[in-house]
Amino acid sequence: MYNGRDMTELSMMSIKEWDDQELSYFHHSLQQMVPYLNSEGQTIHQEIIEEIMSRGGLK
Repeated sequence: MYNGRDMTELSMMSIKEWDDQELSYFHHSLQQMVPYLNSEGQTIHQEIIEEIMSRGGLK
């Protein structure tokens, strides 16, 4: 179970500062809601995916 910073706190910092656990958790959460995301949610999800890819993927 994820026990870290919430999206409110994370949204105030660069996605490059997120740790791997945060990226993984929020990627999974947003992936489950893709059909319901507005354009802002889709943008955040895409940024998370790009950051995960830049780090070489999820472990």
